[in-house]
Amino acid sequence: MKRLLVLEDGTVFEGNGFGSERDSIGEIVFNTGMTGYQEILSDPSYCEQIVTLTYPLIGNYGINRDDFESITPFTGGLIVKEHSLFPSNWRSGYSLDEYLKMKDIPGLSGIDTRKLTRIIRSHGTLKGALISGNADPAEVLEKLKAIRLPVNQVERVSAKTPYASPGRGRRVVLVDFGMKHGILRELNKRHCDVVVVPHNTSAEAVLQLNPDGIMLSNGPGDPKDVPEGIEMIKGVLGKVPLFGICLGHQLFALACGADTEKMKFGHRGSNHPVKDLQSGKVAITSQNHGYTVREASLLHTDLEVTHLALNDRTIEGLKHNSLAAFTVQYHPEASPGPEDANGLFDEFMELIETKRKVGNR
Repeated sequence: MKRLLVLEDGTVFEGNGFGSERDSIGEIVFNTGMTGYQEILSDPSYCEQIVTLTYPLIGNYGINRDDFESITPFTGGLIVKEHSLFPSNWRSGYSLDEYLKMKDIPGLSGIDTRKLTRIIRSHGTLKGALISGNADPAEVLEKLKAIRLPVNQVERVSAKTPYASPGRGRRVVLVDFGMKHGILRELNKRHCDVVVVPHNTSAEAVLQLNPDGIMLSNGPGDPKDVPEGIEMIKGVLGKVPLFGICLGHQLFALACGADTEKMKFGHRGSNHPVKDLQSGKVAITSQNHGYTVREASLLHTDLEVTHLALNDRTIEGLKHNSLAAFTVQYHPEASPGPEDANGLFDEFMELIETKRKVGNR
């Protein structure tokens, strides 16, 4: 099945279609990880994005039942150099092609993914369309230039009602802006009594759950499109210890008076070096974000930069100078990938304990 990729700059790639036969329009992004395609496809932060994987062979270990980051994938499409038709792994339940058909996600293979990645790096993230090989690229290009991508991704991927993941330890309210299951797994591993709440839950409703700590999850899109989350963070800051990841980090910055901006092509991969400015140590991290906190906007806030990306010096971590709150732009819960930063969850537990001891005096 012939399939075309049309970019808004007029570039057209012709390759082989696999997975779903439907057409798809979305932002074209690239991920540099060598493994983890199952987690990438099921990561809600890729909502309606068409993901290009730079590693040349994808699908060789198949799809298994255990490594999903969400039950329902929201990815708009997948582009690879080559996809494996016959996976070989003892955990494999079905092939990549079978999974994409099952979840109605279109795929494209047989194109030069290095060339596509270089275009994105040169021009910045582009809109693109995966279409049938029989379609007219010129007609699609006009539609592509005129279309405005949706801004309600967080509303689409967030939980609709609260639910509990019971434990006998500290009560943590996890605000779901597009939560990866890895975050929930790390909290459960530490015996936390977790209550997951929707993205638009008010500060009053969060505090009524009597949490020991509040976790702000990752999620898709522009943080400025989530005003409910920003207002909620303003209402809970200083009352309960807070830890934010990725979109949660950006929302925390906005709630504290800082600003965010869209990056040229974002960070997506599992080998990004980040420096801890306090210890001087460098961690290799997993990342997936297209927005960043503007460093100049921190000048008149109570926020301090704790981590920096060594590749481009963008902000990767913040803490509040007087309140019990810290955030990181990268993913300490990542799997597969480096677990260098996994200890941040333990730091969150220690922050909760310190706050509880002070409160009991």
